[in-house]
Amino acid sequence: MYKIYGDILSGNCYKIKLIMTFLHIQHEWIHVDILANETHTDHFKKMNPNTKIPVLEIDPGRYLWESNAILNYLAQDTKYLPTDRYEKSNVLQWQFFEQYSHEPYIATARYINKYLGLPKAREDEYHSKQEGGHKALSLMEAHLAGSTFFVGDNPTIADISLYAYTHVAEEGGFNLSGYANLQRWLNDFESIPGYVTMDM
Repeated sequence: MYKIYGDILSGNCYKIKLIMTFLHIQHEWIHVDILANETHTDHFKKMNPNTKIPVLEIDPGRYLWESNAILNYLAQDTKYLPTDRYEKSNVLQWQFFEQYSHEPYIATARYINKYLGLPKAREDEYHSKQEGGHKALSLMEAHLAGSTFFVGDNPTIADISLYAYTHVAEEGGFNLSGYANLQRWLNDFESIPGYVTMDM
C-alpha cells in the first residue's frame, strides 16, 4: 500500500489526496507538521533531501517527491492523463504554469496569511504577491472561456494541479468573485465522483 507523507491543508499534498480518491487508490496518510520542522529530521531527509512535502512511498525505501511528478506517476494509464502526445504535453504545460506562474504567488500569499498569521515582517511580501496571482487567474479565466476543463472536456491532472490552490485563493487575499469562468470550473471540478474537500 502506498504511503503519503503530507499535510492535507497544503495544496500540494491535497493534490495527491484528490487523485487517490478519484482513482480509489488504497493508501495510508501520514501527517507531517511543517511548522514543527518535521521535514528536516534525518528520517524525512532520507525520503526527500529537499525537505518538502508531499512524499509518496511506493515501496519500502522507494520514494517520489514533487506533487506534480507524483500526480503523473499515479495517473499513468488512467483517464486523468491523456495518451495523445499533444494532449499529454498540454497537461504538462499547465502543470509547469501552476508551479512557476501560479503557486509562487497564490500559494505563498496563502501560506503567509493562513499558516503564519500574516506577521508584520512579511506584510510587504504578502501584498507583493497579489499582482502576479491575479495575472495567473486572469490567464486561467481567459482559457476557460473556450474549454470545459484545462485540457479538453474531461478533467485531467492539470485540473487537479490548478484546483488545489485556486479554490482556496481567497485565503491568500485573492477575490475570485470577478472570475465567472473560474467559478464555473470550480463547480464542475467539485462534481467529479470521489471529490473530497481539503478539510475532510
